[in-house]
Amino acid sequence: MIEERNAKDGYTVKGYSEPVKRYCQILEITDNPEMIRLYRECHSREKSWKEIRDGIRSVGILEMELYIYGNKVVMIVETPLDFDWKIAMKKLAGLPRQAEWEAFVAQFQGCDANVTSDQKWQLMDRMFYLY
Repeated sequence: MIEERNAKDGYTVKGYSEPVKRYCQILEITDNPEMIRLYRECHSREKSWKEIRDGIRSVGILEMELYIYGNKVVMIVETPLDFDWKIAMKKLAGLPRQAEWEAFVAQFQGCDANVTSDQKWQLMDRMFYLY
């Protein structure tokens, strides 16, 4: 079952005892309702690949969330302060099954199957905060 939570249900947010870095990225996927459904499904808790989740954690990422609106996907990543994005993405790209995962999701993302995650996702700049 695809997680169908929304803002009215609330989201679990992890708290940290020290400050963290936050990265926000955006990606447009194929604008096709069936492809969007399948993309959501392959990121569901039941269908996402354990090796990919473990690999994300192993490079130092504390939390990762994906939000979708139409064919636009936003990724929010939280990391320790000493996290180096370029080093972590290089390490992530070399982990078992990561290249296979990138090739698999490329069909939804409309890109070459050999492109790494950090080449697809566009890093966003924070321009406002409320606290």
